[in-house]
Amino acid sequence: MGIERTVFGAIEGRPVEAYRLESGVLRARVITYGAILSELHVPDRTGRMDDVVLGYDDLPSYLQYRGSAGAICGRYANRIALGRFPLDGELYSLSVNEAPNHIHGGFRGFNKQIWTAEPDTEGNAIRLTLDSPDGDEGYPGRVAASVTYRLTDESALEIVLEATTDRPTIINLVYHGYWNLAGHSSGSIRDQHLLIEADHYTPVGPGKIPTGEIAPVAGTAFDFRNERPIGLAIDDTSQLPEAGYDHNFCLRGESGRLRRAARAVDPGTGRGLEIWTDRPGVQFYTANHFEKAPAIGKGGAVYGKHAGFALETQVYPNSPNEPHFPNAILRPGETYRHVMRVPFFTS
Repeated sequence: MGIERTVFGAIEGRPVEAYRLESGVLRARVITYGAILSELHVPDRTGRMDDVVLGYDDLPSYLQYRGSAGAICGRYANRIALGRFPLDGELYSLSVNEAPNHIHGGFRGFNKQIWTAEPDTEGNAIRLTLDSPDGDEGYPGRVAASVTYRLTDESALEIVLEATTDRPTIINLVYHGYWNLAGHSSGSIRDQHLLIEADHYTPVGPGKIPTGEIAPVAGTAFDFRNERPIGLAIDDTSQLPEAGYDHNFCLRGESGRLRRAARAVDPGTGRGLEIWTDRPGVQFYTANHFEKAPAIGKGGAVYGKHAGFALETQVYPNSPNEPHFPNAILRPGETYRHVMRVPFFTS
């Protein structure tokens, strides 16, 4: 049915493009800045369509507001303690953009760059590519990265992230979208229900850096093994000092094999999704940063604290500095491949 291309804006004279995809009942828009999924329209139980991802109407807003809404983060998404990691006997120093730590690839990570788009009309997909030079933000090796967004006839969004390198390096590419199943402009997600397929999580210390412990979720605010409202324990500041989540969960099952990571439902609309992945972990984040800095989103919607939730499938934060955490090393001749599948349903 064709993929519509428009110009979304420009940065330093370089155009940022937008592409619209449609398949069955799903409609999406992807922009080349940050490889951002900026819209995703999904029906509720009555057939009413709504946009369920947080985002902005124009490029200046994406440049202004923090939070990486809908972007692909890399070269290493999430946090690396003190911006340093060892690899093959050498210690590498990265940019420190969340002092004293490194987060989401640095000051100009993949979420802040313009990707090159390759529409695939027959496959109803858009593939975006990015070349990251040796030494980019301190990382070793030249990396060729790509992300493919595809809408399927089975009402699912598929995201495939790939990368190769010419020198040993570390890779953790992540889709950093915020979901609100009642619609992006509907307010708090505290009453939406969530299940996470994890018996353990990684507790954090100062700067939200994992302590290295892999702790059981049983009896804690992190126990989402049975579906429950997101807000059920969110105000327990003894466990959640920010009154919000920003934690990695250790997924059940074999890393490298596609399996369900999470299930979420909005009881009011009946709109739901599942997250399937081949990664070992998922970061659950409740958009806490909007408390101090609310944003004006699409259509003038005000995004405040808990306006959306992210489920970022990943290797664990700070894995390069924790030998017992999952491996994040990519070597020449290997291909990093990260699959995330998001089927939608109504109840």
